[in-house]
Amino acid sequence: MTRADVAWSRTDAEGASLEVYAHQVGSRWVFYSRPGRDAEWKPLGEPPLEDWLEVLDAVRRRTQRRRYGPEVASKLEAELRRRFPRAKF
Repeated sequence: MTRADVAWSRTDAEGASLEVYAHQVGSRWVFYSRPGRDAEWKPLGEPPLEDWLEVLDAVRRRTQRRRYGPEVASKLEAELRRRFPRAKF
């Protein structure tokens, strides 16, 4: 995991804790998860809206600190609108 990656923890549908991180590759985001610290990172096929919102929040905060340019946040918002047209963020 690199410095530019965004990581957080959440619970899955069964109530188990998951560690999740997202990595930007070009203009797309790739998500990975693992059930615990000792487990291997596995690609997350279709991340839920809550994961995308975590990434958006982190990118917006990092934009203020000039770690990301404002275009990254706007591209991410456009991707969210495309994937989740009914979501409000």
